[in-house]
Amino acid sequence: MKKQNYLSGYVINFIACAALIVFSAVAGTLGFSVKLSTIIWQCCYFIILACSLNLVLGFLGQLSLGHCGFMAIGAYASALISLAFQRAGFYTEKSGPQFMLVLIICVIAAGLLAALVGLIVGIPALRLKGDYLAIITLGFGMIIVNVINNLPFCGMDGLSQGSASSALYQTGLGFILNQLTDYLWLPVTLMVLCVAAMFLFIRSKYGRAIRAIRDNEIAASASGLNVSYYKVLTFVFGAFFAGIAGAIFACCNSSLTTGSFSFTSSSILNSTFIVVMVVVGGMGSLTGSAVAAVGMFMLNYTIKNGKWVESLPEFLQMVFSYPMLVYSIALIIVIIFRPKGIFGTYEFSLRRFFVSIPKLPQMIKNRAAAKKEKAEVAENE
Repeated sequence: MKKQNYLSGYVINFIACAALIVFSAVAGTLGFSVKLSTIIWQCCYFIILACSLNLVLGFLGQLSLGHCGFMAIGAYASALISLAFQRAGFYTEKSGPQFMLVLIICVIAAGLLAALVGLIVGIPALRLKGDYLAIITLGFGMIIVNVINNLPFCGMDGLSQGSASSALYQTGLGFILNQLTDYLWLPVTLMVLCVAAMFLFIRSKYGRAIRAIRDNEIAASASGLNVSYYKVLTFVFGAFFAGIAGAIFACCNSSLTTGSFSFTSSSILNSTFIVVMVVVGGMGSLTGSAVAAVGMFMLNYTIKNGKWVESLPEFLQMVFSYPMLVYSIALIIVIIFRPKGIFGTYEFSLRRFFVSIPKLPQMIKNRAAAKKEKAEVAENE
């Protein structure tokens, strides 16, 4: 019976994911605007970033403050590889089978290169714990930005070097605005595949092992688990998906700048804010990370682009003119009322959702009856 429930859950999830991909593929015919398509692109790479960091922070229990560094590696690697193919004459237009082949190569290469750097960084860094690990990963994020700034990029014309404010112009993958709607299926498909792979990872023996290490590292080691191996594996796995998020970022931007990935960046594309997304959503819940990523992005977007702010009283307009202050207040409110995050360790299930719909009226009646009984007992006492 339990196996049948698992199978029915997987079938429902597969159908939902397939429907989401098909829906995004026909977005152009549905009349999606460029603005809406851009929002969906951005939400997709934030979801992948938050979920991949949750593997390290929530499931493994290790604090990393350099996650955007892996995203930067993926973004620049995919952009440079695509430019190399473009300038070699392999493709001239951003369409057709040749461009799609380059696109696949760039996404895979971005993830693999980020994973390789994650392996190099993770082997020595994960010998440390707590604040020391956070400082090491913070330093890594700063080093990556400076390394990219000073790379000559093989002497290719039009590429940046030597300045923190310099940009990589006209990335080979960068889609123009009307192409963001035509290729909307790309980020949605990558997001679905990445999140599905992470779900399978945490529900496998590897996921059980890293949760055991998080709960009690000494007991896990005494039980025969290779703690160092599982730590590095999870760190590399998270870096791989951060690199893919970087490739998606390169696709929806016509230019790249290292300032976007800097730890001092004032935008929400910042390693600290990715940590906040994980904490707000719930450490140990991929569903929570996805919801928090979309929620924080939309909060940021509405504050910066919403005209409704102008209709607020002068004091509130002044408050909303400092987005960082608004994010901080929102975080404090969530932590006060939901210390474990919005979802905690709970994962949303479509099967449970559909099964519970017919039972919802009875559940409401039972809860109301329980509250009434509890009140009567308290009154009698």
